[in-house]
Amino acid sequence: MPPKTLVPRIVTVGCAQMGPIARAETRAQCVERLIALLREAAKKNCTLVVFPELALTTFFPRWFMPDWREVDQFFETEMPNAAVAPLFAEAKRLKIGFYLGYAEKTPEGRRFNAAILVDRAGEIVGKYRKIHLPGHAENEPERPFQHLEKRYFEPGDIGFPVWRTMGGIVGMAICNDRRWPETYRVMGLKGMELMLLGYNTPAINGWAMVHSAPEPEHLRQFHNHLVMQAGAYQNSTWVVAAAKAGIEEGCSLIGGSCIVAPTGEIVALTRSVADELVVADCDLSLCTYGKETTFAFAKHRRIEHYGLIASQTGVIEPPQ
Repeated sequence: MPPKTLVPRIVTVGCAQMGPIARAETRAQCVERLIALLREAAKKNCTLVVFPELALTTFFPRWFMPDWREVDQFFETEMPNAAVAPLFAEAKRLKIGFYLGYAEKTPEGRRFNAAILVDRAGEIVGKYRKIHLPGHAENEPERPFQHLEKRYFEPGDIGFPVWRTMGGIVGMAICNDRRWPETYRVMGLKGMELMLLGYNTPAINGWAMVHSAPEPEHLRQFHNHLVMQAGAYQNSTWVVAAAKAGIEEGCSLIGGSCIVAPTGEIVALTRSVADELVVADCDLSLCTYGKETTFAFAKHRRIEHYGLIASQTGVIEPPQ
């Protein structure tokens, strides 16, 4: 049998890191920065741009706010809205799709850490709500900063969907989701070829500081890339991850935005902790090799032995 020739399927993706967003910075100012990155992406022939988690505001879960009216200032009640309309309009004009993370408040008053996927015609084709919420729910004033995602957000309620768009099968995740192998595998089982992700990751773990177990800062970045490279390789998918970076309201965010190939190799990496765009030609046909060899799921997975993964949360040790 003659060898099969794979037809390249190129999606030129821009990974659009943002520097810090001050608490006083307006939506309009944030959108101006996003549009500047979008226009730079257009000059580099991108057809898709990935923006960070909570790209329209500062990372507000670092503060305990007892007044929910104050909290609601950080949430969007519709998408698109007047504040982000210029971004949608410019993306449509440039014919660039994008991923955008933001805080969502539903008409019923539910709150989610959300992201949307917008196609090259300016239409929302998908929404994701963050499932793996880190941090805590109650005020812990002994911490150098709070991480109150469990207070301000509900866990996502729509699972891990994927969409046929941009010439391939695209999935989304947000920040802490990247640390959990189930995130990649569930979408991998749906044929995902391109995972889009935004994050805001502190350089210091507040819990570790309180408990006198500080984590070396280099490990924060190492683990950031480790989990995404493993997820990309083990599911033979591209991963594009855009960070919020730099000193934001006194809290250092790690940056390290990157594009990871299906081989697990980082092919583009930011060098700064400011607004920065890195670009890669993501050939979706490169996903085929892993999906048909080492990670040919239908041939090699043994689901009869995986029951605990979907039936048990905490650790249950064997008896003494």
